[in-house]
Amino acid sequence: MKNGIKVTGNTLIELGFTSNKWFKEAIEYINENQLTEAEMLVYLEQYRTQPMIPLLQEPIPFKINIRAENELEKENIDSVIKTMNEVMKTPTVVAGSIMPDACPTGAVGTIPVGGVVVTKNAIHPGFHSADICCSVMLTDFGRVDPQLIMDAAHASTHFGGGGRDRNEQYRFPKELLDKFQSNKILNNDSFIQLARKQLGTQGDGNHFLFVGTSKKTGNTMMVTHHGSRGVGARLFTTGMKLAEKFRREISKETLKQNAWIPADSEEGEIYWDALQVIRKWTKQNHVCIHDATAEKVGVKVENRFWNEHNFVFKDGDLFYHAKGATPLNEKFMPDITGPRLIPLNMAEPVLIVGGETTENNLGFAPHGAGRNMSRTAHKRSKEGKSIKEVFEEETKGLDIRFYSNEIDISELPSAYKNAESVRNQMDEFGLGNIIDEVIPFGSIMAGDWQKNATWKVKRRKKMEAKQKKAEQLKN
Repeated sequence: MKNGIKVTGNTLIELGFTSNKWFKEAIEYINENQLTEAEMLVYLEQYRTQPMIPLLQEPIPFKINIRAENELEKENIDSVIKTMNEVMKTPTVVAGSIMPDACPTGAVGTIPVGGVVVTKNAIHPGFHSADICCSVMLTDFGRVDPQLIMDAAHASTHFGGGGRDRNEQYRFPKELLDKFQSNKILNNDSFIQLARKQLGTQGDGNHFLFVGTSKKTGNTMMVTHHGSRGVGARLFTTGMKLAEKFRREISKETLKQNAWIPADSEEGEIYWDALQVIRKWTKQNHVCIHDATAEKVGVKVENRFWNEHNFVFKDGDLFYHAKGATPLNEKFMPDITGPRLIPLNMAEPVLIVGGETTENNLGFAPHGAGRNMSRTAHKRSKEGKSIKEVFEEETKGLDIRFYSNEIDISELPSAYKNAESVRNQMDEFGLGNIIDEVIPFGSIMAGDWQKNATWKVKRRKKMEAKQKKAEQLKN
């Protein structure tokens, strides 16, 4: 200071500040500019801790685009509304909506699948979850035998855990690599190596590769459904850590899963850019599989379009978080090339839709058929029947394959809501218009790929060896 006294960290602590990373910069500035005590106090005011932002006393009203048609659905909707009411108390929230395929996931206060939440100047990683940019892509192959496409696609895709062996990896475009390297979060070897390894892979769960024919034209079409794999999951983890840091500093009452990153902060700008890079990677992930399939069959691509249904979309200082909702409004998709896609289940058509933004839909449509019960509950409902019996009943006449050769009955049609109900409620609530349908021929999913995972096989062999040894000793 001008009186010759040097300011230290203790000086700031005596003034009531808590030790923080900004201390170093502030101390250097005060000493270098020899601020008077009065000037120093004015300068330090910017670092004063602001009052905590409380939760809203009442939830922001949200649009309900779903109607129960049986008791099971009533329980589901009650749970969705209960959790959504807690989400809508988050201080950043300005609007919300739930779709006909809505279902709860996680603790009360967690955004449901089929939920859209609009926030002001805030990015909520928990609202888009770990499967960043889960999306669908359609390629129209023209008048070609769907069996040829099915077989070529099976040879081109990859389901299950991990990624591709080095000699089976798809080319990683240089422009995409440059995007990774230009972002402070994504520019490290582990992110980039994982992005290389998992390019052209589809993961597990409800992700699929679907082949069918256009109801309008008879052309053979292929639809892939997957997200950003381990790369997106790692970005999500980083985003949640950043959001938690801000939550502790500005809004401790906010539920951890609903923490946010201020969009105009340095961290917010970097995270937003990282989301766009992951979006590009995920789109390329689809493209690799579609192009490889076309090349194997030797056919020309007649048309192609795609859309995300699990992402964050920006409009000015508003951020539309779609946790399983299909964007209808073109402002959400800078690279729009056609209508949108809504898959229902492996035995039902994939819907090709368009539509207008309304007060009810906030610019979105459903993203699928959703679930009324958990995977475990669905499996329990099939007790008394073998897996093979359930599979044959529900997939008759279709070429249904599980990449791991292990059937996952929790992905069969009965695991999902009634497709006709979803279509009827789309019409009832103004959630998009059906332009065409892709009539199913067959599909590929991961299946129960962990059943014969290496570690499980080793464990089984170890147990068998122990049992054998015990029997020998007994004899």
